[in-house]
Amino acid sequence: MRESLAAFRDVFANPGLRRLQLAWAGSIVGTWAYAIAVIVFAYDHGGARAVGIVGAARWIGAGIVAPFAGVVADRFDRRLVMVASDGTRAILLVGAGVAAVSGAPAPIVYVIAALISMSSTPFRMAEAGLTPALARTPEELTAANVVSSTIGSVGMFAGPALGALLLAAAGAAVVFFTMAGAFVWSMALVISIRVPVDEARPARAHADTHTVRDELLAGARTIFGERRLTLLVGLFSAQCFVDGILNVLIAVVALELLDIGNAGVGLLNASIGVGALLGAVVAAGLVGRKRLATDFGVGIFLWGLPIALVAVWSNEVAALVLLGIVGVGCTLADVSGITLLQRSAPDEVVARVFGVLESFLLFATAAGALLAPHLLDWLGTRGALVATGILLPALVLPSWPMLVSIDRSATVPVLRLGLLRSNAIFAPLPEATLEELAAHVEERPFTALETIFDQGDEGDRFYLVESGQIEIMVDGRPARVLGPGDAFGEIALLRDVPRTAGARATSDGVLLSLDRDAFVPAVTGFAASSDVAEAIIGRRLGPGRAGVTGV
Repeated sequence: MRESLAAFRDVFANPGLRRLQLAWAGSIVGTWAYAIAVIVFAYDHGGARAVGIVGAARWIGAGIVAPFAGVVADRFDRRLVMVASDGTRAILLVGAGVAAVSGAPAPIVYVIAALISMSSTPFRMAEAGLTPALARTPEELTAANVVSSTIGSVGMFAGPALGALLLAAAGAAVVFFTMAGAFVWSMALVISIRVPVDEARPARAHADTHTVRDELLAGARTIFGERRLTLLVGLFSAQCFVDGILNVLIAVVALELLDIGNAGVGLLNASIGVGALLGAVVAAGLVGRKRLATDFGVGIFLWGLPIALVAVWSNEVAALVLLGIVGVGCTLADVSGITLLQRSAPDEVVARVFGVLESFLLFATAAGALLAPHLLDWLGTRGALVATGILLPALVLPSWPMLVSIDRSATVPVLRLGLLRSNAIFAPLPEATLEELAAHVEERPFTALETIFDQGDEGDRFYLVESGQIEIMVDGRPARVLGPGDAFGEIALLRDVPRTAGARATSDGVLLSLDRDAFVPAVTGFAASSDVAEAIIGRRLGPGRAGVTGV
């Protein structure tokens, strides 16, 4: 917990992360409050079937947009993407308020709701890509995700509660107008974030040669190219399928099973938010843990089972408590799952990975919303609750061995990460990129007088000295001696030339190495890192290559 508290302090001491989190607060409160107004508006005009159809329209539209939003968030300044998302949503909400006040046909409000959901997706894609770039350590990244999830939990409580109060006092139109202001708040905070261009929009080598199809498929290839990512996305999607069903069932539970009125819809949703907020206390312990995948599995399990138990204990207090437990599971799954994805996805495609994820999640949520009315027809309210609640536990249990395996293989190599971070070439890189590089580092012991490579050899690896000493030889003469923390081998890789010097050991020790395919994209993909490398090369080669000491 001391590690957690220190990481949380670092998050709020980081101006960029602090503003990003506060902007997210405005966005999530506005999203939940207006969503409650839309649910009640739809139920009043068409019952549970209208709620399902409107929910499906919102989520399907957003799901179609999500992969494109990921491409946009990887290509352009992620802050500007978030600003555009906030501004669009504010304008659309004003339009929804005008439609509700003027008595326009209900489908107009439904269409606006779908457009708002579609314009929300770029915000989350850009935020997911910007957070690892602003985080300075793995612990700070996890802490930032805990804070983000906590804010999401508060939003899940405060948004529905605020929406319910405004609905009861003044109606849907007032909710729409008020929440437009929340998005304006978010937009103002994002505008104030100051980060280097490279961190807001990573440079990507040869981007112009990629077709739109390649850009869209990059995230999917990353996910389906690795089994652990496929499993995480699959379980996330199943969770959202259940969430889509639950969004409809909550309205029926509140208005029919428990008979607690329109405000009860917001109250039950708010209980999930309260539980998610309590779950943030538990999630705080994830900052220093190495078992994020199994924590993710526990979260998915808790998201499902309590829903089935609502059918057994059908009273208001029990429903509030059980849905609060669902909220705890929500926080655990979000923090652990998102952190694992951010650590696993290369920075240049991270927004597109989250774009594909968001697309799957939204389509799954839409499918759940469309299925929910049929479940109610076939099984009744209690039967639908039971069928919905047992689905996720039935998926998590057989997946448990693979989740355990992910944890065993996902330990961040802390010492190697620190050595990379201390090197001038790698210091400007985002934490997620450093973690990816650390995972590719290979260890090479050496003995005194051993030749590492000769001048003129083909350059295939970059080296860091972990222990011992390495002597650089130019034209057979000693040029310099390297010790722990020093690096060599970058010239041949970045300039694509033979080794400009040789390297031999003067003592026993250990080298850490990165192959060309890992080193070159990481360094050239970020201008700050590339500039440092070029400055080092310039110093080593010198004017006209006189006094060359590089390799």
